Parts: sequence; structure tokens; C-alpha cells
Amino acid sequence: MGGGSRAVGDVEKAVERSIEEMHEKLAEALSIGDMAKSAMCSKFHFSREFQRVTGVTPRRFLSALRLQKAKELLLATQLTVAEISQAVGYGSVGTFSSRFAISVGVSPSDYRRQNGFIDPPGIVSNGEIGGAVKGVVTGPPDADLGLIFLGLFPGRVPEGEPVSCTVLRRPGPFEIGNTPPGSWYLLGHSVPAAANEALTDWQEVHVGHLGPLEVPSGASSQTVEFQLRSMRILDPPVLPALQNIRSAAFAGGLLPADH
Repeated sequence: MGGGSRAVGDVEKAVERSIEEMHEKLAEALSIGDMAKSAMCSKFHFSREFQRVTGVTPRRFLSALRLQKAKELLLATQLTVAEISQAVGYGSVGTFSSRFAISVGVSPSDYRRQNGFIDPPGIVSNGEIGGAVKGVVTGPPDADLGLIFLGLFPGRVPEGEPVSCTVLRRPGPFEIGNTPPGSWYLLGHSVPAAANEALTDWQEVHVGHLGPLEVPSGASSQTVEFQLRSMRILDPPVLPALQNIRSAAFAGGLLPADH
């Protein structure tokens, strides 16, 4: 048992080393072989274990890190979009801008102009009766969670617009309605109430994930327990510009009533 625990710990440390190298070399053309070398294992073994530990492939994780850094540079520096695209490893500013818009939900220029905010997403309906995902959110008892965003996404990395979402003032019961049938990941994200939510490098971010959850056709529901915890280096970055969802929630009555 102890040997198995040590083996799991060794694998996680190897994956952490590779992620640290990604952070240090975002502007460089890192190959799977380069990443595997930093983890000191074969490419096949590295790719398999990286996805098992983080939930996504090494290339997907690296792409998310690059876009996360780009978000920071857009708000914290005067670098041009072209300069930022080069700083995070993109050879084409057009490719960078397209990837950023898909993952963050707004173009790099608009993200900067709107100071990291974006309008709340609309709910897209394909005519089928939507279901619901409901349950209870829990978190560390002494954590300063601030507002809690919960969204349903098609993949393990929170990016783009959620298919449906809600915002909570604090841990407790939740329900996400208008959920189209399909297989979705429930992803959560919270930043301390007093923090600048668009710049989180020095903030204690809390995250959680669950899924995939199967939502069938018809007015049915999934009931789950969703736990938030401190974000770790092994967690994929949160890419959508969700801040205005939180702000609009207070003004527009999107938040559930206090219990």
C-alpha cells in the first residue's frame, strides 16, 4: 500500500515538473518529447499519466496555460496583441486571436478594452426539453470563497461559454436548469470576494470538477455533491472571462436568495 502511494506521488511530482517547465517556456515550441524529458519518462508513458493526473492531454494543458498568461498580459501590460501572441508561443497573431476568442469568449482586444469582463452568456436551445443538474456545493470551512461560478462545459477544461450556468453567494444548494441533453462536465470556480477576479496569480482560487454527467432528454435531473478545493498546479486553468457574470448576478437577480 505504502509503495503504491509513493508511486502515485512520484508520478504527480513528475507531472508537476513538466507543468513547471511549461510555465517557464511558454514562448518556446515545446514538444511532447521535451515535456516527457522534464518528467524523466517515455513519451507514451508521460502522455498517458499526464492525462490521468490532470484530466487533459499535455498539449491541451499547455495551450490553456498560454491563454491564461495572455489574459494576464492583456490586463497588466501595455504590450500589443501581436507581442503577447509571441510571448505565449504563437507564431501567428491570427491563430492566437482566434484561439483566444474561442476559449475566453471574447477577442484579445475586447478583453483588454472591457478590463477582463464579458457579458453573461445566452442559453442556446436546440428545441429539446432541457434537464437540470442540482445538488449541494461544499468547500473548506474557513475559505474566503467569494461568489461561486458553476458551469456545464463539454470538456474538462473550462473554456468558452458554458451550456448552462449559475452563480452562488456561498456554498449550499444549487440548481442549473435549461441544460440540453448530452454529456457535460460540471466545473466550478471561486475567487476571494475582495480580489481582482481577472488577475488571480496572487489570489487563492478554489476550483472543482465533476463528470462527465449524462443529462438525458426530457425534464429530468442529476443530483450531485460538488466540492470546491484550493487550486493546484495540476488543475487546468480557468479560461472563460466569467467576471461580468458575477457582477451582473448581483444587479440582475441571477443569484439564488440567501438561505
